Amino acid sequence: MPRKPSSNIESRHVSTKDPLKIEVEKVSFFRQVQTFFMDRRTQVICAVIMVAFSLFALIAWISYFFTGAQDQSLLSMSHAERVATRLQIANLMGLPGARLAAFMVDGSFGLVSILVPVVLALYAVKLLHVLHFSGWKLLFCTAFWLLWGSLTLGFVQLVTGLDTFFRWGGAHGEWLGELLNSYVQPIGTTIILVSILIIFFIIADNSFIGKAKHFGRWFLGLFKKKEIIEEPQPIDTDDKQDTEGEHDTSVSTSFTIEVNDPENTDETVTDSDQSDTNEITIQIENQESEDKTDETGNYSQDETTTDTDSGTQDNPDLDINDTEEVELSKQLEPYDPRKDLEFYKFPTLDLLKVYDNETAPVINQDEQQANANRIVTTLRNYGIEIEQIKATVGPTVTLYEVVPKAGIRIAKIQNLENDIMLSLSAIGIRIIAPMPGKGTVGIEVPNEKPQVVSMHSVIASKRFQEEQKMRLPVAIGRTITNEVFCFDLAKTPHLLVAGATGQGKSVGLNAIITSLLYKKHPAELKFVLVDPKMVEFSIYKPLIKHYLAAMPDQEDRDIIITDCQKVINTLNSLVIEMEDRYSLLAEANCRNLEDYNEKFNSRHLNPEKDVENVVTKKLLHHHFMPYLVIVIDEYGDFIMQAGKEVERPIQRLAQKARAVGMHMILATQRPDVKIVTGTIKANIPTRIAFRTQSVVDSRTVLDAKGADQLIGKGDMLYSGGGNLTRIQCAFVDTPEVEAIVNHIHEQQGYSQPYQLPEYVPEGQEEAVAPGSVDTKRLDPMFADVARYVVSKQEGSTSRLQRAFEIGYNRAGKLSDQLEATGIVGPNKGPKGRDVLIQDMESLERLLESLNV
Repeated sequence: MPRKPSSNIESRHVSTKDPLKIEVEKVSFFRQVQTFFMDRRTQVICAVIMVAFSLFALIAWISYFFTGAQDQSLLSMSHAERVATRLQIANLMGLPGARLAAFMVDGSFGLVSILVPVVLALYAVKLLHVLHFSGWKLLFCTAFWLLWGSLTLGFVQLVTGLDTFFRWGGAHGEWLGELLNSYVQPIGTTIILVSILIIFFIIADNSFIGKAKHFGRWFLGLFKKKEIIEEPQPIDTDDKQDTEGEHDTSVSTSFTIEVNDPENTDETVTDSDQSDTNEITIQIENQESEDKTDETGNYSQDETTTDTDSGTQDNPDLDINDTEEVELSKQLEPYDPRKDLEFYKFPTLDLLKVYDNETAPVINQDEQQANANRIVTTLRNYGIEIEQIKATVGPTVTLYEVVPKAGIRIAKIQNLENDIMLSLSAIGIRIIAPMPGKGTVGIEVPNEKPQVVSMHSVIASKRFQEEQKMRLPVAIGRTITNEVFCFDLAKTPHLLVAGATGQGKSVGLNAIITSLLYKKHPAELKFVLVDPKMVEFSIYKPLIKHYLAAMPDQEDRDIIITDCQKVINTLNSLVIEMEDRYSLLAEANCRNLEDYNEKFNSRHLNPEKDVENVVTKKLLHHHFMPYLVIVIDEYGDFIMQAGKEVERPIQRLAQKARAVGMHMILATQRPDVKIVTGTIKANIPTRIAFRTQSVVDSRTVLDAKGADQLIGKGDMLYSGGGNLTRIQCAFVDTPEVEAIVNHIHEQQGYSQPYQLPEYVPEGQEEAVAPGSVDTKRLDPMFADVARYVVSKQEGSTSRLQRAFEIGYNRAGKLSDQLEATGIVGPNKGPKGRDVLIQDMESLERLLESLNV
């Protein structure tokens, strides 16, 4: 009796005449249902039905309060009795509407039943991608208000004794209210209802505790004559994510084809990797994993506080010396950089487009069978016999792993690349001989119908959502085995992206930026975007108050850098920022940014302490330092225009910026040796190559051929750690990026972009002694800051930083200018500076003399 194959493995003998036969496992019923409901048309149809029902129920509900008393007696009659009495249902929605409204109001949850059609309409709008919110949270809140509201209304009607033609809390509220009232009486019931409500607010609103504390202080202050001095409140850093579970199915499909020896039909070939059978087998392996992902990625805080500075206390005269720092750190809660934007909400997954079958490869049995036959036939025509061929289906490419018979030279198979391509009529194939870590030769063949790898599928994947070890996680796409490919930009540490025009570079850059936006808070990450084409990165301009960095005098409209001279200035400014960061790390005895920020967050670094940059003699202060990602699209244009002026700061950043959390992404469509120089390659070992025009360009980027055989449209090779990985880049469309950017733009943001140090080009600076201040080039905010300092009679740098929401670099620069113009005295460390001008009239005369 033949053995029945298992659910995921099909085994059978293969004759010599039919050596290759592939059978694909039938799609499960569950997957068919899941695919049906994920279809866009199904979602739209469901949304229309839900909106129609909601509108019907809402009109019937409203009409019930005007016609319910009249319709009440008619609902119990039969149709014949209503006809005989010649009475008509008065509800605007007729008999069905009257019965539905009576059930909603009187027969179930009472007045709060209005939530049912309203929430149903909201879910319909969510399906249409018009509104974006957490579905699970809305469901939880709706269920609570239905139960609690019904009980409360039923209890109130019972206590007041008011009688109407309907029950305020419906049947549920009346029954439960009477039951609770009979056990604990009205006072006990009231206490229970209020307690339940408070618990709900604590669970549903992370800021409720903080609001309650502030309200309590305000209320107590009404009864006290003296001013209440508030003690510093502990900072609650318990971040919670409001998640909505969502299933993501990742399928890696492969099948094994073993070939009979044509010279000996009675002998079977044993695959050492297959333990199930020793016979000639054909196997299909399907691995499915359901990933429950976080739909929202939202972060929220438990308490509301005012904006804080980088770890300083409210008292500007707080004197902290080196011996007291450890004791002070024990008294203070750890510093949380996210507290500055504690109400910021991360982008949600429903901002990204969902494609059909986005998590599973589309398997064409006939196509795979035909390609396998052609490969085997071509190899046999040239005297190459194979023992086994195993195919793995990916989104755009199928990998055929061939096991040649003993004695066959691998180089002989490599030389047949063009012949195999001709027999397959393929755009391009890639032969990997041998496969790393395997005793096989790989032949990558493009699929006839490539599958779109959506950004939603990689961002929603379990691997990306649950990634905790990577500091700058990037989900770039899916591999040939249909696995989500992630890498840590912080470890690359820089990235070179190259490829011919129209092959997917811009989409790849958008995928990288999108990944980081979904993972990193604005306090933890800043971008410097350079775009000579002026159209690729302009879509990110609304992120100016959240994720973008700029020089002090840079205008908002120029936040995306397009001009070559501004690129030079910005790159040199980034070099200054790098040196400043190294000075702070050296003073803190830290080797990298992660150690420094951890030390700062634990309150072991004094933000008021002066730290001198040994080169520029500029005074710095400890502060939390975000990662800086510099993305330069088509940097080859700038190399051609300015040459060494651009290349020199890029080289310095590539050599040193890694340890201080500054990472570059360079993209070019001209990967020749004049652009991708030896110095660039030596300092940027991680590279991505989309399809190139020639094998020479491929070798320039990857030091290997293969990029010239890619099929385009996001097909790419990732070179990192000495290995080449073929990946189908995730596709993120312009409307998706716009939706993400608009979502972030609507969130709580900073008052200005992250401030980079000032850089004065050579030849433009005037003779100023080191450490001095040029009073002819004052900060645009100088006049406002001067008026603030004189009016408050406080000259602390940290106070300026808090009051004007500016960075330490700019605040320190303003303090130096105030000293140089005689408004404040010299720096006294933690105690701040003395204000030398006592009245506003004297200040205005000074400002007039300075022409500000």
